[in-house]
Amino acid sequence: MTSTTIKSKNNLTTKLINGLLNIKPLAEFAKTQARKMIIKRANFIGVPWENNVKHLENHDWQEEIKAVENPNINYPSYYLTSFHAYEKGNMSWDAAWELESAAYSVHSTIYSKIPQLDGDRNLRKSYHEFLQTQLPSNPDNILDIGCGVGLSTFALQETYPNSNISGLDLSPYFLAVAKYQAKQKGKSINWIHDAGEYNNLPLESFDLISTFLMFHELPQFAAENIISHSNKLLKKGGFFALMDMNPQSENYKKMPRYVFTLLKSTEPYLDQYFTLDIESMFIKCGFSTPKIVSISPRHRAIIAQKI
Repeated sequence: MTSTTIKSKNNLTTKLINGLLNIKPLAEFAKTQARKMIIKRANFIGVPWENNVKHLENHDWQEEIKAVENPNINYPSYYLTSFHAYEKGNMSWDAAWELESAAYSVHSTIYSKIPQLDGDRNLRKSYHEFLQTQLPSNPDNILDIGCGVGLSTFALQETYPNSNISGLDLSPYFLAVAKYQAKQKGKSINWIHDAGEYNNLPLESFDLISTFLMFHELPQFAAENIISHSNKLLKKGGFFALMDMNPQSENYKKMPRYVFTLLKSTEPYLDQYFTLDIESMFIKCGFSTPKIVSISPRHRAIIAQKI
């Protein structure tokens, strides 16, 4: 079978899957099945999903959300959609309370066919080991864009304990949980409720900007805007790094179509990410040619320097 035949077959499959997901009852069924699979796997690896949610649900969140929420923010329209089987996407308490448990579950099969609890930890470890081989020195000021509930931000602080670290996210619910978790861990981090593609952060003030599993949740125009704005926030010679799904991974190419359908039902911009020419985008936005490496059977890390 020629590469042209394979490409045509893949395009036909993509159109078929997208057509099915445009039928609302089928899309809702796929989301429900995807969610059930993630919760089941979490419980299998010893992550008490329901207990974790109940613990967070019983906390009074008014103090945390009041401390982080930016009342003047203008949410980009692409963000106000359903992500990860949550009708309100990232703009909900349920999404925030379940994010950490979901990360452990989703990453449990990265390195093993049998789900393992340490998959998430090993993925983050692999990313930061790669970064350390690329950075000439420890960065003084680090910005974590799309920080979620702080998992990626805490990993940055562990790796660079002497750096000033800020976590930025569009969801005040995520940031409220991040702030609460930071307090529980005794960590000092600056949490920022704003957009990655436009904000009032001081220009040329960061040595490293990092994003972890965010770009597959972006339409292509937003990805370009974030990379472009990040260039302005970085000091000359600073670095932009990201970790995300690897579209070239054999795991995705060989993934059963029903599993891929479940995945796509929870990721509205996955097609745009998988067809993104990210190398050209970095160069267009004023960065050096990025270095792109595989860091897991289905993830890649990318780093580029501001010219």
